Amino acid sequence: MYRPSFKFLAGTDRLGDTMRRFKEKIISLLLIGIFIIACSSEGAPLSPSEPMSTATVGTPLPTLTPTPQGLSTPVTYGSDIEAFPAGVNPLTGLQVKDSNLLNTPAMAMSISHFPVAARPQSGLSFAPWIFEFYITEGATRFLGIFYGQFPEPEIPITGDCAVRREPFVQTSTLLGNRIWLDENQNGRQDDYEKGVGGVCVNLYDAANQLLQQTVSDSNGYYGFNVEPGSYIVEFKLPAWLNFTQKDVGDENLDSDVDQASGRADASVSAAHLYLDAGLIPSAEVSQPVSDATQMPPAEVGPIRSGRLIYMDIHEFFLNSCFVFASASPEILDRLPQCYLVPHDEASGGAMVTIEKMKALAEENRETRSGDFNYASNVFSEIPPAGGWVANRVNTYVAYRNQSAFVYDPLSGSYWRYVDDTTQENAGVLHAEIDKLTGRQLQFENIIVLEVDQEVFKFKGELVPTLIDWNMGLGNGGFAYLFRDGMKYDIRWSTKARDYEKETGQARPIYFVDADGNPIPLKPGRTWIFVASPYSFVTNQMDGSWTVRYIPPEGAK
Repeated sequence: MYRPSFKFLAGTDRLGDTMRRFKEKIISLLLIGIFIIACSSEGAPLSPSEPMSTATVGTPLPTLTPTPQGLSTPVTYGSDIEAFPAGVNPLTGLQVKDSNLLNTPAMAMSISHFPVAARPQSGLSFAPWIFEFYITEGATRFLGIFYGQFPEPEIPITGDCAVRREPFVQTSTLLGNRIWLDENQNGRQDDYEKGVGGVCVNLYDAANQLLQQTVSDSNGYYGFNVEPGSYIVEFKLPAWLNFTQKDVGDENLDSDVDQASGRADASVSAAHLYLDAGLIPSAEVSQPVSDATQMPPAEVGPIRSGRLIYMDIHEFFLNSCFVFASASPEILDRLPQCYLVPHDEASGGAMVTIEKMKALAEENRETRSGDFNYASNVFSEIPPAGGWVANRVNTYVAYRNQSAFVYDPLSGSYWRYVDDTTQENAGVLHAEIDKLTGRQLQFENIIVLEVDQEVFKFKGELVPTLIDWNMGLGNGGFAYLFRDGMKYDIRWSTKARDYEKETGQARPIYFVDADGNPIPLKPGRTWIFVASPYSFVTNQMDGSWTVRYIPPEGAK
């Protein structure tokens, strides 16, 4: 069970510090005294059938001939649409599988977080942006912005070890990266290709002594803490998986594993986070299927009622289709109504089939007039200068509404954790997964917005269960960006720039520094927590930060 008091060390070695263009050759036949690094949570024995032993010696080393390869140049895209290559999503800075979907306006789905019966939700990992906001009485709700990709159910292809469920704890120099499914079998990691969890990985020294063992997490990342030196990494595959072709293109986007031996070499002098393994399904053997690996329903949700904040977000997501389950009668006629689903309170909300979601998106695309442009932010693999260490972000909305994002240095993303809202276990957090995939939710960017809020008035009377936000066009305020294990003080804005003034068309909320210069988001998905100006964002002085939400006066 994950507990909020658990502390994580900040990553200090970064991929950007290791732009080496060529691999060093393996130092041949070094005689190193046998030593064993005590396994931590990321290096524990894998199973009773593969115990760790100080006398273990690996199989004879294969003859490996490293191919000198360069690292790809770090990308920077945005903020104008012309600065995004064809097929790159302007909400993520990542390549999409089907570029035609970028011509379809966004689907905005109102997704329930309360009651706890709504969890785990279906489809959250497919939304480029997710807004979380207060709905009174201690609860929050999500608005998922789906664009460039539709959700799809999945039984993940895995290895034959238990999937690693804890974030990696960095204590030394990092060696590792990702095990992924090479869907198109081109030997390259495409942005939309998925990780393979549960793959057993062994680490040997240059004398072929077994040092550590680990397993890939649900999104395919694995890693070891090592000292500078030469190593062999061995990937143990089940019969239903094979290795893809090796050394195709840039070093950090290829597969490094020898297809015959399942091994790859690494000479480590600084962080080495580009030793990857691309996998393809076996043509002869299928992964065993059990009751625990049945395909989940092809649904998104649960969908709950609309809120006034949807008016503001709809203003800057031009032509988007908002889907929610009715709303309070005081505000229903004010909200953007693309589709209303039946209201099902007992189960946390009603579900929308993915087939229905696609049909709504197509109908909305055909009936909307005019173009839309969602390119408003800069995305860069290079983080901004400065900032404060932030390997954990706690959010406290109410005693029974606590969550956290924990930075994982292997994936360069924040893993999401939530509580279970019970009185006795309030604040005890567990991994939040996507019910559609069984994978843990991970986000490259966490953004906290300070937005003016007030209790809604209807016919002159306050309605304490409804909040109105000042987040629409022409507004702005302070914000905080968490990316790459760091925290930055930034600004948010929906004010018109040259494009808006020239075309009369709005674009999504954007982020800048104190001088008004674009602040780069990390390529990937973004979680946006809408706080109030009265909320606190405090440094716990241990690499973690706490966001304490304070509602507007008069709200329940």
